[in-house]
Amino acid sequence: MIADGMSPSSPAPHTPAVPSAPLTPGALGATYVRVTETVPLLMVTVDTEEEFDWSAPLSRGGTSVEAMRAVERGQRIFDRFRVRPTYVIDYPVATQPTGYNPLVAFAREDRGQIGAHLHPWVTPPFDEPVDRFHSYGCNLSPAVERAKMLRLRDAIAERTGFMPTVYKAGRYGLGAQTVQSLLELGFDTDVSINPTLPPSADGGPSFQAFDSRPFILGGGRLLELPCTHGYQGWAGPLMPSLHTVASSPIGEAIKAPGVLARLRAVNRIMLSPEGSTLDEMIRLTRQLVGQGLRVFSLTFHSPSLDVGHTPYVRSQEQLQQFLRTIEAYCEYFFGELRGLASTPADFRAKFVAGQVHDA
Repeated sequence: MIADGMSPSSPAPHTPAVPSAPLTPGALGATYVRVTETVPLLMVTVDTEEEFDWSAPLSRGGTSVEAMRAVERGQRIFDRFRVRPTYVIDYPVATQPTGYNPLVAFAREDRGQIGAHLHPWVTPPFDEPVDRFHSYGCNLSPAVERAKMLRLRDAIAERTGFMPTVYKAGRYGLGAQTVQSLLELGFDTDVSINPTLPPSADGGPSFQAFDSRPFILGGGRLLELPCTHGYQGWAGPLMPSLHTVASSPIGEAIKAPGVLARLRAVNRIMLSPEGSTLDEMIRLTRQLVGQGLRVFSLTFHSPSLDVGHTPYVRSQEQLQQFLRTIEAYCEYFFGELRGLASTPADFRAKFVAGQVHDA
């Protein structure tokens, strides 16, 4: 059994960290992957986690996973389209039967796959302050972040019987130190990077230098499959700079991003039913296909499959709309677009087999 709290192998107490420097493809030594298939591929990644109040201060005590009883709602949709989601699971899910039992069944039946998702504030060892800054793994000391990743990896393997090789940092908290730990701990695929993401006021990382193309790093040992995110609007090449200014503390205070979106000058859209409409997701997909992208990642949080746990699903009506959006997007992608379903693990297997080559 894996115990909570400190252990004899725990790292030295946490020392204060400073915000990570903005990552760039060059700093990571990124080599972009050239996909030989011309048919678009869709992967689904579910941030599979405990329920907590997103607007409240973080707490180590918020570890309920009762919303996992609703995970079948999404799985039924994906089964219809032969999509095998990758459930990246965090420590509360990995250590409570209510959390991991449904996912073990999916994985054993080849209906889904299991990866790792780090929420530092609820993952032992507990050597850091509980606050927004330290909720990003990249803002922890390297030793503490690695210790938490190791504890999470081993908990998943012990409870589910599946050793995770796909990793997603909670709150997109990936840094250069995270990459090193991933390589040391045997992960071969990361899905943490959220392209175009500006730095946040609470110390979150910036991924403004990235787009949605997959790439390899770490001497070819680590595959990065970014979230699918992009800009739309009539501002053209000025969209990134315009959105950056609008997303500053002053811009957020006057709700500038929303104003620009309503004016259709610039709108930052993520391929997710959380915060994006079906129309926006389809328009973004068409735009990126036109630009040559062939690898797409649909993402959302598992508590959104039940009512009252995320800002996106507060009523039964919103829940039904959420599920309809997922289903309708799959109908578009596999119907009109004639795309194919994939997973991070399958995509990497093709890369290793030589069916996908680095550019």
